[in-house]
Amino acid sequence: MYLVVIAWMYVVLMMAVAEATNANGTVLGAIVTFFLYGLMPLALVVYLMGTPQRRRRIKAREAEEQAAALAARQAASAQPDTGGHAAAGTEDSGVAPVRKEA
Repeated sequence: MYLVVIAWMYVVLMMAVAEATNANGTVLGAIVTFFLYGLMPLALVVYLMGTPQRRRRIKAREAEEQAAALAARQAASAQPDTGGHAAAGTEDSGVAPVRKEA
């Protein structure tokens, strides 16, 4: 695909040079020729021809994200539930226990 793009840009560049160097031509005409015959249509064609590849990349990325989310859910369900608290005796509240004196 890129060979066609390069060849078309070469043809359009030569058309623009011919326009600029012609006795009746102008540099402004060469610039307009380059953009209207070259860059704008070529950008549209390259964008449209790249659409299937972009769709494949998006689908692959979504499948990867779904697989990661599924793996995370499975890992979370495989771990024992501690109720959000640490195991008994390991929690350090920073407060000394209150002692009752008899």
